[in-house]
Amino acid sequence: MVLRSLEQKLESLLEGMFGRAFKTNVQPVELARKLAKEMDEHRTISVSRVYVPNEYVLYLSTGDREQFSGYEASLLGELQEYLIEHARREGYALLTQPRVLMETDSDLEVGEFGIATRMAQPKGTGAGFDAPEVEAGATMIYKPRTAERDNEVAAEPPPSPEREVVTLVVDGVPYEVGKRRVTIGRSRECDIRLRDPNASRQHAELRQDGAAYWLVDLGSTNGVEVNGTRTKRAKLEPGDTITIGATRLEFRRELP
Repeated sequence: MVLRSLEQKLESLLEGMFGRAFKTNVQPVELARKLAKEMDEHRTISVSRVYVPNEYVLYLSTGDREQFSGYEASLLGELQEYLIEHARREGYALLTQPRVLMETDSDLEVGEFGIATRMAQPKGTGAGFDAPEVEAGATMIYKPRTAERDNEVAAEPPPSPEREVVTLVVDGVPYEVGKRRVTIGRSRECDIRLRDPNASRQHAELRQDGAAYWLVDLGSTNGVEVNGTRTKRAKLEPGDTITIGATRLEFRRELP
């Protein structure tokens, strides 16, 4: 009941406040629902609890971010309260109260937004704290669906594309990418394991989003560079070089 009333509050107050400015832009209620979806999808089962991320970063296009000028702090507070109630209803455990941040991403179009999640240990946590060690998750990109796009697809189905070969070349050794998400790091659980002491256990992730490929830093200690520039997430083009610790990777994408 409390969650439903909060959702109604977001719909009435926030949409009422911003509705005139949001004709094709991201809607506050949509942000709230997708944040809850990301919380659900990044559950981690411990011995006696189900943990969920407590840090969320919203990536918005420049145009969408500008729509919140003067109201951003209020909106973030509402979104955090929404996540608290969602966690209570589902019986999730949080290491701290959820924190929602907002950043601008010039790679996104108006109406698109990304969400990155992270489970951050509170300061001063002892060794016996019943919480698993979980690093940051990849950024999920949400794109708007329009009637015009749907009609185009229905009227003229696209031809079957030729199969591309996507590879990551690690110190000269090629690894073919065969799934939408590929983890990179020192852990044995990673899809591409690096024997580099400067790499984190789960350092980065290569993620396919539609026709694009993104490299996402999973909260690593030493960070990630793409073409010599330090970044948290970057859209990759064929020939781009990635530096993780002392390891050099090259992104390749070509037809066989």
